[in-house]
Parts: sequence; structure tokens; C-alpha cells
Amino acid sequence: MGAMLFRHNQEAYEASLALLSDVGRAAVIHPTGTGKSFIAFQLCAEHPEAVVCWLSPSEYIFRTQLENWKAAGESGDETETGSADKVSEHAKDNAQDMKAFSNRLTNIRFYTYARLMLMEAEELAKIRPDYIVLDEFHRCGAKMWGQGVQRLLAQYQDVPVLGLSATNVRYLDGQRDMADELFDGNIASEMTLGDAIVRGILNPPKYVLSMYSCQKELERYKARVKGAKSGAVRAEAEKYLEALRRALEKADGLDEIFRKHMTGEKGQPMQLVGESTQYGGHGENAQTQEDVNKPSGRYGKYLVFCASYEHMQEMIAKVPEWFAKVDPDAHVYSVYSEDAQAEEEFARFKADGSDHLKLLFCIDMLNEGIHVDNVSGVILLRPTVSPIIYKQQIGRALSAGKKQGENAVIFDVVMNIENLYSIGTVEEEMQAAVRYYRDRGESGLIVNEHFHITDEVQDCMRLFRKLNETLGASWELMYQAAEQYFETYGNLEATKRYVTEDGLSLGQWLDTQRKVRAGKVRGVLTESQIARLDQLGMRWESKADRNWERYFAAAQAYYREHGNLLVNVRDGKYGGVDLGKWLAQLRTYRKSGIRTAYLTPERIKALESIGMVWDVPDYLWEQNYHAALQYYREHGNLDVPYYYVNPDGVKLGVWIANTRFARRNGGTGRAELTDEQVARLDELGMIWENRNNAVWERSYAAACRYRKKYGNLNIPVAYVTEDGCHLGRWIRKQKEVYRSGMSEERKRKLQAIGVD
Repeated sequence: MGAMLFRHNQEAYEASLALLSDVGRAAVIHPTGTGKSFIAFQLCAEHPEAVVCWLSPSEYIFRTQLENWKAAGESGDETETGSADKVSEHAKDNAQDMKAFSNRLTNIRFYTYARLMLMEAEELAKIRPDYIVLDEFHRCGAKMWGQGVQRLLAQYQDVPVLGLSATNVRYLDGQRDMADELFDGNIASEMTLGDAIVRGILNPPKYVLSMYSCQKELERYKARVKGAKSGAVRAEAEKYLEALRRALEKADGLDEIFRKHMTGEKGQPMQLVGESTQYGGHGENAQTQEDVNKPSGRYGKYLVFCASYEHMQEMIAKVPEWFAKVDPDAHVYSVYSEDAQAEEEFARFKADGSDHLKLLFCIDMLNEGIHVDNVSGVILLRPTVSPIIYKQQIGRALSAGKKQGENAVIFDVVMNIENLYSIGTVEEEMQAAVRYYRDRGESGLIVNEHFHITDEVQDCMRLFRKLNETLGASWELMYQAAEQYFETYGNLEATKRYVTEDGLSLGQWLDTQRKVRAGKVRGVLTESQIARLDQLGMRWESKADRNWERYFAAAQAYYREHGNLLVNVRDGKYGGVDLGKWLAQLRTYRKSGIRTAYLTPERIKALESIGMVWDVPDYLWEQNYHAALQYYREHGNLDVPYYYVNPDGVKLGVWIANTRFARRNGGTGRAELTDEQVARLDELGMIWENRNNAVWERSYAAACRYRKKYGNLNIPVAYVTEDGCHLGRWIRKQKEVYRSGMSEERKRKLQAIGVD
């Protein structure tokens, strides 16, 4: 039978049906691990005659979700959620009706967002859905995937759309709210990660916070301290920097941290046989000699999240160093989306029931939509990570413990200071949820109010904060310099090399603020600081972006005036810029594939909308060939006089002469002709030898025909043949030039037909 929905998902499902019926749009925003995909499967199961177009980031995510749904149907429970939330009575009553259908779901038409992006209009027209499901709908904010989704929604404007995601906000994409963009704010159900923990839908974790490889961070801060312009700021910062260095030297290494905090599959502290010293801190984490001599339990399974393939390989190499004190024979697995063997490797990890420590290193495959049973916890190895991915990765651990009191462990091993306290947002969400339920008189829903955070770098973080606060004074100093510049010039358009009279590199500082806000370099720029710079007229786009606007505006003006962008590099300036030179540079960028950050797909499309030609020689050849084709249709040949210009202004005679020259000389001095171009001109009767020679030979042939017909060449000067040859005038001219430079070959040919 089909899965019976827990209360929170049943409520979300019923609210979604109401919104789909009323306005045709419904978004469900529930954290990872709460079984939100079951809501959409319930929709499919209860409407077996309806065609459901289901979109997802990957086929693997969808297939795993479907397997979980079917497994839940066999057990009559929702495997992705905790046990504290009761199963709805409605779902129990409906379970028998769904039994025959839950293992088929044949009404689903599944596509990945990448596949949808490439579909032609004809393919879209064949889907004809009754419902559309956008799984992980925050991913629809990506430019190319989003275009595919918008085309689908535009084609089926009256089809109800259900969206599922752990978050509706694209934090690193201008804080875009995809619930507003795609669903007009019609949110059927919204639950934070903290709310799910408070209600017991997800069990609270044991959270261990630590750092790895702080040397680079220390070097970066050392450079910042050295670059401080104020002597007082520099002296104060150096004091905190030295204290921080000493504190980090005393902090435990990761091998000790994993030894102290790793748990087995049953949530029990790891027992290390034969250890004689006391370790493990205090309170519930303290271990005595009696504890460590107990028999060893199972080591457990952990998901290890990495940033990239290179980062993953680097971290796998650390396994012997980090985990030898837990299990020197740890079983290591790795999966990533581009690996053809990822599915088999993942299956082996799930099936591994040995007593050894099992570590699955992954990059992006398990962030969203995929559930793993019997996981003891996760290890976050985070150089950088967005809030969306961070919460998805945590959710993989929180959904691991099914039974009340079974708490997974999260090792948050950050590699840069800015990410250290991401977990604080989850704590704030929990406190907000607790206040909400108490204010409504629903304290009975509160299962967990707190969870334990073990901060292995607490002293270090206190010093990091002090150091940041001290260096923050230098930001104020630079801002004051920016104010003075604004008062003098009325803007903040200082060149990158601009230095104030006091020796402050204001231009470089302004450029850094732009890069920090754009996410191109690491740094901290608060909303308050952004607002203060905005008051001074700060332009956040880079100098390159501003130049683009100037040159593109000139290109638009040129196109309006001339109808093309065939600007000669030697034509000088147009609209105050070297437009021809700029366009030539863009063509070079496009052909060589460089400067893609400047010549983006959006800018390429904008240029093409105003007639940009990327291969000018080919374009001009086609333009001249078209003129030659028109001439051939009118005259029956390509015997074009050298100075002939057609009604459109094409200098066809010059082009024909140049083309002949290029063919005879192998392209020397002019563009070389391709075999295809030669063949196309041959079809029009192109004569490749010199035009004067061709005219002489045609006239000579006409003279031969006249003599054969009339027996002589006594031709009146005004005589013209039927095909337009001025034969009388030609004979007269041959007699005139006979003694003044005619070739011997021509003389012999004329004598042969009796020309005196």
C-alpha cells in the first residue's frame, strides 16, 4: 500500500490541494529529511488518471525518492521522518485505496531540469500535463534551467503547479525568493529546520564544531594586519593575532576530535579498548578508565561532504591520519555526480554491515532529495558553502535517527572563519518556534528546546571576533576617505590606482568592496556598510561592466543609423568610443573563447539582437555572392565590368576581380577561397582567367562564326551580334593594336581567319 503521511505532511498536502484548486500554485517549504517528496507522490497516487509532469535536478534523486515512497508503503510508515509526529487518520483510512497504485505511479512523466532546458516546442506540446511538480524548486532560479521551466509554464498556464524545497531563498543569487517568483507567494506550508527539531520531526543532533588547516587563515589575517593604515589599529590587531596563533597551537587535532565524539550506529559513544588516560571533556561526554575498557561497539556510517573533486581526493588522503584512532581499517567510499560508477559505490556503502567505520565521501549527490538509512552522522568539510547546501547537508544527519533519543552527530569542520557559526541560525529558528507554540498555548508540540553544541574552538573564535572588530576600524578609516572623495568630486568613481594625500589606497579599497559584495573575493560587508556606501552614490558594478554599458550604447546608436555593426577599425571613434576596435576585440574573444566573464551569453545575445556579425569575412562574402547571383539572373553571366556597382551599393565588379585574383594566387593578399565557394561561383559561369582575356576570346569566337557564315570579315563598325558582341568595333580595334603590342599568339589567330 502507499505511504501514510505523518500529520505535518498531511496538513501540508491538504493545504496544497486547496491552493492548487483556488489559484493553481502551491509551494511546500519543509527542511531536508521531513518527507516532503511524499506530498507530491500522494498527489500522484490520489489522482491516478492525471498526467503529472515531475521535474527534478537529477534522475537519481527522483528514483531514490520513489524507492523510499514504495518502501514506506510496504511498512505503512514514512521512513523519511521522525516518529514524534503522528500519522493522520485520513491517511490511514485512505491507505487501502492506494494499495493497488502505490507501486506503479504510472501517471508520472519525469524530466530533469537539464533535459527540459533542451526540449523543443514540439516535445513540450506532447507532455500535456494535468499537474506540474517542481522538486527542489529553488534550483529553477539558475539561468538556463529557469528558462526551460518558464517555457513549460508559459505553454501550460492553466496547469496547477506544486513546488517542493527546503528553502525558497537563493542566498548567493541576490537573495531571490523563488516562492515569490514561481508561486506568487502562495506557500501551502512552511517549516524551518529549527521548527522540525522542536516538534521532534527531526531529532536534535550532537553538534561538534572544529577547524582544520588554519594556517592559510592566519596568513590572510596577517596580511590584513600588515596592511592596516592606522598604527594604533595595527598594534592592537597584532596583539590579538599572536594570541590567536598560540590558541590554535593548543587546540586538539582532528584525530583527537573524531576519537572523542564519534558514535556507533546505535548512538553510543565510541569505545577504545586499551586506552589508559582519561579523555573526553566533562559531563555526558566524559569517559573514565572503566568506560574505555568496555567491549567496542559498531563504528557506524558517516557521510563526508566535500566541495569539489580535487577537495574530495585531498580529504580522502587524510583518512589514515584523522581516523586511525577510531578504526585503522576504515572502509572508504566516494560518489560524485560525474562518476559512472557512483550508483554502485553508493549501493555498496548502504549494504556494508561490517563492524568497521564506513565513510562515504561525496560532493553534491547527497545534498538534496536522497535519503540514507542507518547513518550515524555527517562530517562537513566546508571551505565555503551556501546556507541552502549547509542546511541540506545537516538534514542528511538529522533524518538519520528515527527513534526518539537516537541522536546523530554532526562534525562541522570549517576551513574559513566566516562559516564558523552557521549553526547559530538553526538555534535561532528553534527559539522562535518554541516562543510561537507557547504563545499559542500549544506547548504540547514542543519536544526539543535545545541541542548540545561542542565548540572545540571556542577560545579561538573569541580571538577571531576581537581581531575582526579591531580590523573593522580600518573600514571606518577608508569610509571616511571615501566621504572626503565624494565631497570633492560628487561620486566614488576613483581609479583603481587612486591614493589619497594620506597614503590610503582608496581606489583599490572601493574595488575590493565591489568584489566582496559580488562574491568574487572573500570578505565581510554588512548591509549597514552597503547602505552607507549607497548614500555616497557607490556604483557596485565593476569598471569593466561600466565600460560595457558605454560601448554597447554606442553600438546600438550605430546600428540604428546604419542598420549593421560592420564598423571599420580604422574609422576612428563613434559615440565617443573606439567602436570598431571594441567590436573587433569581441570577435576575437568569441573565436578564441577567452574573457567569458566579460563576453557572457547574455551579452552575446544582446549584440546579436542589433546585428552583430561574429565572422565578418564570411558575412561579406555571402553578401557579395548574393549580389553576383542577382547579376547572373539578370545578365546570364558574371562578365561584370570592374567599376560596376549594383543598386544596393555593392561594388560587385571590384569583388569579382579580387575573387579571381585570390583564386589565381592562392589567397595571397586576400582571403583564400574555399572549395565550396569556388563550386558555387562555377555554377554561375564564373570565368577565372583575366576578364580582358575572356572578352577577347568571346569576340574572336564570334568573328570565327561570322567568317564561316559569310566567307569574309568585311564587317560594318556598328555591327552587333545577336548575343550582344560589338563585333564590328572589335575587328577595327584589333587592326589598330596589331602593330602596337599585340601578342604573337593573337596575331597568328587573327591571321588564321583572314584579318588583314
